[in-house]
Amino acid sequence: MTTRHPALFISHGAPTLALEDSPTAHFLEQLGRDLPRPRAIVVLSAHWETRLPTVSLTAAPETVYDFGGFPRALYTLQYPAVTDVKLAENVRDRLAAAGFAVATTDTHGWDHGVWTPLLRMYPQADIPLVAVSLPHAASAEVFYQMGQALRALRDDNVLIIGSGSYTHNLWALQPEGSAIPQWAQQFALWVDQALAEHRLADLLDWKNQAPLARNNHPSDEHFNPLFAMLGAASDGVAPQRLHDDWRYGSLSMACWRFD
Repeated sequence: MTTRHPALFISHGAPTLALEDSPTAHFLEQLGRDLPRPRAIVVLSAHWETRLPTVSLTAAPETVYDFGGFPRALYTLQYPAVTDVKLAENVRDRLAAAGFAVATTDTHGWDHGVWTPLLRMYPQADIPLVAVSLPHAASAEVFYQMGQALRALRDDNVLIIGSGSYTHNLWALQPEGSAIPQWAQQFALWVDQALAEHRLADLLDWKNQAPLARNNHPSDEHFNPLFAMLGAASDGVAPQRLHDDWRYGSLSMACWRFD
């Protein structure tokens, strides 16, 4: 019997998520214990953008420290998960069958959008992964279609994760514990309601429909994994918000489940 897994949108926050004692760290640890164990995980991370959607065939990727200015201990962490190369080839073929021009690479490492949340969920790094890039400057509709192309993998004991951020304006961050600014609350509430009501057209047109969209996402890459998870969801099934927390004033750590 196969296990159907959800698709998850995870707000991964700062790389220090891997070290810190925080509500989101505790949530991810519990989530990893609560979910049925997948045979593999497909991850679309905001920190890997390419011209074409690209699937990594790197057998044993390195842990990449694609950030600067953080505590020294962060740079000693390793996430030695291997790639499920056969599944990666299947992912490539599914995207190609859906009409995408797809590239592959054998030199890609695990960026921190992959390894920081997974270090909390699955600290043993013993579940094979497949990394899929975000095509740079693609529309929300394109990411939705990518998710649709991968949806059936959920029925083959594969967990699909989109790692990004519900809000992501690094220029507007405030000291930890600061009040949530109204512009961030308004945006998050609009997305919450649009997801709960499955207002797909509004979500795909978020840059025009959502209040203060560019205040919350000056660039798109951290929001785009959400649309891939929407595409990976089963038709007619309402998503669930699993977690909500705020860091540095305006950085939402919301996580959603799509069944």
